[in-house]
Amino acid sequence: MIERTILHSDVNNFFASVECATRPELKDKPVAVAGDPEKRTGIILAKNEIAKKSGVQTGQTIFEAKRICPELVCLSPHYGLYENISQRLHEVYLQYTDLVEPLGLDECWLDVTPSLKVLGKTGEEIAYEIKERIKKEFGFTVSVGVSFSKIYAKLGSDLKKPDAVTVIPKDKFKEIAYHLPLNSIVGIGRRLNSKFKLININTIGEFCALKESYIHDLLGITGVKLLQNLRGSEEDKVMCYYDQPAPKSVGNGTTTIKDIQKREDIEKVVAFLAEKISKRLIAGHFEGKTISISIKSNELKRYGKSASYAPCFASETITAHAMQILDSFYDYSLPIRAVRVNITNLDKIDKAKQISFFDEKPSKTAIGIKNITSKYGSDVIYKASDSEKFINRKNHREE
Repeated sequence: MIERTILHSDVNNFFASVECATRPELKDKPVAVAGDPEKRTGIILAKNEIAKKSGVQTGQTIFEAKRICPELVCLSPHYGLYENISQRLHEVYLQYTDLVEPLGLDECWLDVTPSLKVLGKTGEEIAYEIKERIKKEFGFTVSVGVSFSKIYAKLGSDLKKPDAVTVIPKDKFKEIAYHLPLNSIVGIGRRLNSKFKLININTIGEFCALKESYIHDLLGITGVKLLQNLRGSEEDKVMCYYDQPAPKSVGNGTTTIKDIQKREDIEKVVAFLAEKISKRLIAGHFEGKTISISIKSNELKRYGKSASYAPCFASETITAHAMQILDSFYDYSLPIRAVRVNITNLDKIDKAKQISFFDEKPSKTAIGIKNITSKYGSDVIYKASDSEKFINRKNHREE
């Protein structure tokens, strides 16, 4: 019987790598993609290996990054280009199997089990072939993990970067993984990792030694599934590329360190969220009909409302609809501390519509972010679920 073989391919420093590959003059230069390159308080979103070796970190301001690396080249993000490259990568993966499950723009799982006999190759050989093809055809590198499950294939791609293949076989996964820090695993964020540290659970192996009942009480059924995956007793399936279900909703929430009250300032925060939502919709080829916005005042009271419109995925359209909804129930008499925007009733996007969108003028979101950070400071906006990342920004790392 052929052993289940899963690959996880992860483009190294995706945004920066795409920029460097499409602009030969950037070769051998430290390059970063930043939220607002024209302003020194803009945030580094991604960087290439040269910049990384110079000490540049994701989450730094441009000012901080250039103090470390004066020759750093900072570029604005080109999301349409990244989406196009992502689709071309998927086309490469689909030549090996139709069991391809994207994770964002730059990562994919591939179940190549049915292909092993047909191709007459091992999973490791396929991984190396894909890695070299991408380097030759796209001009950038990927790291590929090979294992018997999705969770360990992803761990493999994370363990060795850049331009590497890492195999975690089923008969050696405990030996390879159990001594690693618990937060090496996708799904274990900083906050959850800190909770486990308080009870002296620091490694994957220590987590796997816990009782299922304890994990269920602590994390629910999702935690139990994670435990079973890490123990190797449960293996998630890789979905067929053509059968990816639409998520029920896509949303982002933001907490402002300083309260904001003026409509134009709140709109800039909404635009910040809409840009993130739009990126996720485009990555999954979805558009949505129902938009909701909720706010929390400085008195910790919550308000919210939703409305349905024609299907959309563009950030400026989402922003306009969300603000229209907000105007219908909020009079701006109380300062706002938190905002959340969601889009639901999702469906697959029309490809022609998506392509035409990328021919339109650039989003105004960067201008809005520039204005609000000018007024309130560069750290005024941070993602609610990742608050610790921004508070401890210098400790954040991009792999």
